[in-house]
Amino acid sequence: MHVDAVTLASTIGGRIRQERLAREWTLDRLADAAGVSRRQLVNIEQGEANPSIGTLLGMSEALGIALPELVEPPSSRVVRVARSGEGVELWTGEHGGRGVLLVSTQPPDVVVLWDWQMNPGDRHESEPHHQGTRELLHVHSGMVTLDVGDDRHELAVDDAIMFPGDVLHAYGNGSVEPAHFSLTVYEPQMGSARERRNISV
Repeated sequence: MHVDAVTLASTIGGRIRQERLAREWTLDRLADAAGVSRRQLVNIEQGEANPSIGTLLGMSEALGIALPELVEPPSSRVVRVARSGEGVELWTGEHGGRGVLLVSTQPPDVVVLWDWQMNPGDRHESEPHHQGTRELLHVHSGMVTLDVGDDRHELAVDDAIMFPGDVLHAYGNGSVEPAHFSLTVYEPQMGSARERRNISV
């Protein structure tokens, strides 16, 4: 099974608090930088809330670290195997779809591999990521609608696309069949948290 919600919430909350305190930031400073309320941040740090992907991305941007650093245990291994069921489920759709973070590389240039399943009617809207972010999407089954800025792309089985992730974008399934796709996100120059703390805060 994927990491359970309670364990994930506790892990994320602990890491966000650790990064905030390492920078000697107040709750208000991080809340303002991430675009969340102070109360929401307190709940997240205490492991009492399961933040959305959008909120997590806001936190990672504010702290200057890649999303995987908030949800995955640190690792110095050159090779990392993510066995079936070991991914971190970070998104669930209104109609039962899910987005699972499978594996990622270490900073400074971070590459994240996702597995997405979207049921009919599911849609995920994403704010622009870190400047220079690029995404690669490959459809395994069903139909996927991808909005990138003002452009819409209809993708069928075995279609693939590369697009900028530093603009507004959204994935959706407007068909009557479930859709399954892989997503690879490349975030250049995210740097490591330790390196950034040594530079300045």
